[in-house]
Amino acid sequence: MIEELKEHGYDVSAGTLYPLLHSMEANGLLEKEEKTVEGKVRKYYKITALGNKVLEEARRKAYELFKEIKD
Repeated sequence: MIEELKEHGYDVSAGTLYPLLHSMEANGLLEKEEKTVEGKVRKYYKITALGNKVLEEARRKAYELFKEIKD
């Protein structure tokens, strides 16, 4: 995830990302599944229905802000 963010111009450390993910999970926006891959525990996050609802609202607000800045 950190590498993907870097490809889009965001320099985010694990110390920043993981607290965000834990907070989003605690608020019901994400679900976490842990899998053991090659002896290491990997965490996989999936958006919830509530997370999708919040994401759509955030997109709407970001678009409104963009329109205001553009005009």
